[in-house]
Formats: sequence, C-alpha cells, structure tokens
Amino acid sequence: MPDFAIASSPPEQADRIAAALAASYGLTVHALARLPIGQGTVNYRADCADRQVFVKNYPPGTDLSAEREAIALSTQALEAGIPGARVLANQAGDVIDTSGSPTASMSVWEWMPGQVVTRLSPAQLAAAGAALGRIHALFANHPTPASAAAPTVERWFGIDVDGLTATIDQLLDIIADRSRAGAADAFDVDAQRTLLERRSMLAHIPGLLVSLPADLTVQVVHGDYSPVNLLFTGERLSAVLDFRPPDPFLLAYDLGRMAFYPNTVTGEGWLDAAATFIGAYRKAHPEVADVDVRACGRVALLQLLKSLYGVKQHYLKPGLVQVDLDAFWLTRHQAVSVLLSELPATDTLLTELAG
Repeated sequence: MPDFAIASSPPEQADRIAAALAASYGLTVHALARLPIGQGTVNYRADCADRQVFVKNYPPGTDLSAEREAIALSTQALEAGIPGARVLANQAGDVIDTSGSPTASMSVWEWMPGQVVTRLSPAQLAAAGAALGRIHALFANHPTPASAAAPTVERWFGIDVDGLTATIDQLLDIIADRSRAGAADAFDVDAQRTLLERRSMLAHIPGLLVSLPADLTVQVVHGDYSPVNLLFTGERLSAVLDFRPPDPFLLAYDLGRMAFYPNTVTGEGWLDAAATFIGAYRKAHPEVADVDVRACGRVALLQLLKSLYGVKQHYLKPGLVQVDLDAFWLTRHQAVSVLLSELPATDTLLTELAG
C-alpha cells in the first residue's frame, strides 16, 4: 500500500487495535499509523517485528457477514492471478477478528507495494482495463444469481428527481443561513454554484434513463473499481483492492465508473483514455456484451448526475475524511458537465469500441 501522511486517531482506539493484533494475530506492534484514506473504514499501517500490515477497522454497525463475503471475492481474484493483497486470518482462522472491543473489529492484510494514481498513464489504463476484464470474466459464473440484484437494480433505475431537487434545496438553504450569519467560506461559494447548476442538470435524467437498454448484463462485479482502489508500481498494476460483497449489479456500472472516472474526464485526452481502458478490457473479456460497452458512458453519467456524494456529507453528516469528499464533489460535478456536453462524442466512441 502507498505511504500517506498520518491522520489523527484516539490513542485508546490505537491501543485497542495494537492489543488485538498481539492477542489474535501474534503480531507485536512497534508503530501504528492511521492512514487518511477510506470513508467506510478506519485504516492503519502497523509496523510489526517482522513485517508491515494493513489494518481495516470496521465501525460499529458494519455488516461483517457481507464483509467476509467481500474478502472471499478478493481471495478468489487473487487465486486467479489478479494482483492483490492477501488477507491474514487470525489465530482462530477467521478473516475478520471480533475478539476485542466492538470498536476493534478488523481485517488484517499483507502490505502491498505501490502507489495510488488518480490520473493514469496509457500503460496504467491498459493494465487496469485488463484486470477488470479478467475480474468480470471470473465472476460471470459466480453462484449468486443475477435475480438477487433485482431490488438494487430497480432502485438504481428508479431515480427520484423530485427528492434530489428537495435535497439540493435543503443544502442551499443551509448555505444561505451560513451566508446570512457571516460564516460562509470558500467551499460554501463553490457548493452554492455547483448545486444550482446540478439542480438544472437534473432535467436530463428522465431522457438518459429511457435511453438505456433493458438487457444490460447483471452479475457479480468488483463494486468499487476506481483509481483509489488500485496500486501501481511504475506502470505495473501491483494490487486491486477493496472488493465489495457479491451483490450482483450492472456490469456497465463497473466498466463505466472506471472508464469515465471524474479525475480522468476532467483532464486532457479523456476520450482517448477511455478508449485505451475499454480496449484492454474487451481484449481480456471478449465475451462482454456489446450493449454493456455502448451503455457504460450513459450509466456512468447517470450515476454521477444523481449523486450528491461529498457535498451532502459536508452539510448533513461529515465523512471520515471530509476534505477529500469536498474536493471529490467539485471534481465529480465538473465531470458531469463535461459528459453532458460531450455525450454524442462519447456515444460515438463506445459504438466504435463495441464493434
């Protein structure tokens, strides 16, 4: 895993993590550093006597059964030759340790070399595309039936435009109150501008939904395939991390999310980047349905367009690393603007790539 600046963590929590590592894994911790990454777990690097390990600390209320299933997917991919980190079982043979305090439930992973790269080079894009193609091909025959995804897929398609509008208005009211109180800051200014723009953009949602075909592939996918969950050593992909539980979902979502990732779309040459990624993906997974390739750009756009992730947390319930979420909201919103304005070019590219 990459090196990061250390974030603060309550000393008593760090002590509980270190004690659990000693009692359940036989690991003597010399130093424990909280890493300022991740929004669903609190993550640490532990320097032990003979190794470094990565620790995912699950907050109370986490569905640990689902997390065990996600770890099983990660292990399956690793055994199939997809680069990744190996989970370490505790002394009882469990991949998630719950023997300590309820706040110290955790999984422990081998420390992997590499760096997170938010804007990938062509070689890195090709490596990432090939890996996702292999993952989708591997999971195509996963025993979890696609029918299990029906409620999730229906919810994704059932976008509540009126509800989104109401939430945007709620956030704008909060910003207005801050302005009247003389407490507004630079982010409030950016948030107000982008929220007003987003409210207008919501009018595109019904047409985009109607344009999606009804026969998109639904299967087990990675679920969170993005640059922040990939490690590179130079141009080589050294690890795919953070698989989500095996809840079948739209293959086009996994594909489009990475091909049209906000950091890519807001940079130069983003259409070429998408072509490189999807070309490598198709080479690794030639059985992918053409319909999924053609639709993945619109699926990615819809996902970004309907999401208030980042700005919603800022005003209603701050995330673990809210400063990252603030920046991510602004980048995601810019990506929506680009994808809306360049939708014909995106559709043309994807039709050509689908063959």
